Amino acid sequence: MSQPNQFSLLTQRRFAPFFWTQFLGAFNDNLFKTALVVMLTFDAMSWTTLSPSLITNLIPGLFILPYVLFSATAGQLADKFEKSGLTRFVKWLEVAIMCIAGLGWMTHTLWLLVTAVVGMGVHSTLFGPVKYAYLPQQLKPDELIGGNGVTEMGTFVGILLGEILGAVLVVQKPNGIAFEAVATIAVALLGLVASYRIPLAPAPAPELKVSWNFIGESFRNLSFSRKNRVVFLSMLGNSWFWFYGALVLAQFPVYAKDYLHGDHSVFVLLLTVFSLGVGSGSLLCERLSGRKVEIGLVPFGSIGLSVFGADLYFASQGIVAATGPHLDAFALMMQHGMWRILCDVLLIGMFGGFFIVPLFALIQTRCDPAHMSRTIAGMNILNALFMVAAAGLAIVLLGQGFTIPQLFLVTALLNAVVALYIFSLVPEFLMRFLAWMLIHTVHRVRLIDADRIPDEGAAVLVCNHVSYVDAIVIGAASPRPIRFVMDHRIFKLPLLGWIFRTARAIPIAPAKEDPWLMEKAYVDIAQALHEGDLVCIFPEGRLTSTGEINEFKGGVSKIVERSKVPVIPMALRGLWGHLLSRSGENVFGRAFRSGLRSRLALAVGAPVAPQDVTPEGLKERVLELRGDWK
Repeated sequence: MSQPNQFSLLTQRRFAPFFWTQFLGAFNDNLFKTALVVMLTFDAMSWTTLSPSLITNLIPGLFILPYVLFSATAGQLADKFEKSGLTRFVKWLEVAIMCIAGLGWMTHTLWLLVTAVVGMGVHSTLFGPVKYAYLPQQLKPDELIGGNGVTEMGTFVGILLGEILGAVLVVQKPNGIAFEAVATIAVALLGLVASYRIPLAPAPAPELKVSWNFIGESFRNLSFSRKNRVVFLSMLGNSWFWFYGALVLAQFPVYAKDYLHGDHSVFVLLLTVFSLGVGSGSLLCERLSGRKVEIGLVPFGSIGLSVFGADLYFASQGIVAATGPHLDAFALMMQHGMWRILCDVLLIGMFGGFFIVPLFALIQTRCDPAHMSRTIAGMNILNALFMVAAAGLAIVLLGQGFTIPQLFLVTALLNAVVALYIFSLVPEFLMRFLAWMLIHTVHRVRLIDADRIPDEGAAVLVCNHVSYVDAIVIGAASPRPIRFVMDHRIFKLPLLGWIFRTARAIPIAPAKEDPWLMEKAYVDIAQALHEGDLVCIFPEGRLTSTGEINEFKGGVSKIVERSKVPVIPMALRGLWGHLLSRSGENVFGRAFRSGLRSRLALAVGAPVAPQDVTPEGLKERVLELRGDWK
């Protein structure tokens, strides 16, 4: 039976009111900020003597300053108090801030508007930990990627619509400023109404004593998060995305005006295309990931951010500067080279969605639930620091004479360096990427009862052994890392050896060949199971040379004698005859017999209690799962 798609969450009270509350918050943030940036870019002389390029980098910096100062406190509040009530408090605060902004608009008072920018930063700082800690409380594990995807889509659609409406409203003569003031207050009130429908979300740590020392608490938050290496590096990856996005998006107003020779509608067009890209990429994550937390998409997204960020620089070189009045969006789209620029902006957004959604889901699933909000708060601190650094770098580079297209190229190159560094520290990202590429390009894999692979806790997986890529196919199907027990000779192969060493596979040898290595393998397996890992073994001990399942050795019985954990039988179907199997068929025939994308299946059986495990019984279960399809 097919599972409901991610949009079905929008019909359920546990998700829909929360979605519309955060959507309207993102919409209002950008309705206000974009109107202010447009006004100060295209009508600067009547408001300030500062240069437009400085203003477009300064306003985002002021908005995120509260993230640095108050995120630690916000995380504690979100862990201590019930989340729906805290959300309503934040929405009341938004209404008050928008009233201050309205007064600033109507009296033409810039310092009141700047105060409101900082105030909306405080609003977003308080809501951030609530937002991402709420989802894992209300959604099932297999809904988390879809829920995050819809949330990110809603955030960026809200950003998009807010930017469009903000840019359009504020330039309307003679009442644009009044329209802007009324609209922001009205949207804040709608968000408040939606927040009253959010169901209760109990506090995970109601006994927590809130520390108001934001500096000390910020360090404690980050120190706690660093204990979980994968989570902390995922937080850094998330923050890097916001560095990248802040550096690129902050340049769009001046890029549209000075490089594309467009009016404010061109700025809106660039934001529209980028936001559509992020929204579509976020939604595609559920389909591409198979409804599980697939961090293999993160390197895929990072590659796209570098490739299309660099191409945006080269595409910008082909734009011939126009003379005369600034062109509107429709006129500019007829100019040579403009479609290439729009495609680059769209794909930067789309690959950004592939990058950010799995990182959010990974953090939500692998951090301590009682510390969830404070972990998100720690991430928001890092995000803020990275975004402030992005604004600072942009100001410095532009001051040194760099052009905005050159800034795009620098950002793309920096992204490549940072990605390589992070993936070298956490090889799991790269491993999952290789596995994901394998099963989405060379093969079409059907998963049968894959939800029987546990999301947490130790277990032994046993499977038939057909080819050298068995482990990669199984690893790609699992929602979490697997420690594979592999023949020690595989580690000597050039590419596969590196892959399995990187995946922390456990080498094993027959007792008659290397008794020390065999005993060490059992010790390593027991240690991995003690730490709560999944361990996968191939009880046949070698690849099949006939396509039939060989006798299961007694190693699995020895494992469960030491570690009383369930054993989960699995069966691979369709790999016999693969280029990397031991089929006797002609190599060229094996390469082309199944076509460009061969069909495979992985069937997962019900867990077997440790006291019921026997090699013969497991072989029967694997045979039954495999059936006649080799």
